[in-house]
Amino acid sequence: MTDRFFFACGALLAGLAVAAGAFGAHALRAVLSPASLATFETAVRYQTIHALALLAVGWAVTRWPSRAIVWAGWLMLAGIVFFCASLYLLALTGSRALVLATPVGGLAWLAAWCCLAAGALRRR
Repeated sequence: MTDRFFFACGALLAGLAVAAGAFGAHALRAVLSPASLATFETAVRYQTIHALALLAVGWAVTRWPSRAIVWAGWLMLAGIVFFCASLYLLALTGSRALVLATPVGGLAWLAAWCCLAAGALRRR
């Protein structure tokens, strides 16, 4: 079931990234400062990359079932929540309330990629 869950999350988050990118390009370009727009676009870019990575995790968990691969999926999700959500909030409101969440999300992604590699290299 985790394979379908991670794959579905990846697909939904990729779709949301497309919608956010379109929203940024059409509705926010005239509203946000160039720096805030760049922050928003960074969040969209990293959400897209890691949503696609979740699709890979969904596939990998069926190919190389392991706790490491499952951890990779959860850490990818955590990274999207912490990193991207904090950047969206910063860009849209200027609030730095969650500024410490951004590096937590980045660390979650680093751990996720390491878990994915470990799961792929693990011997059965």
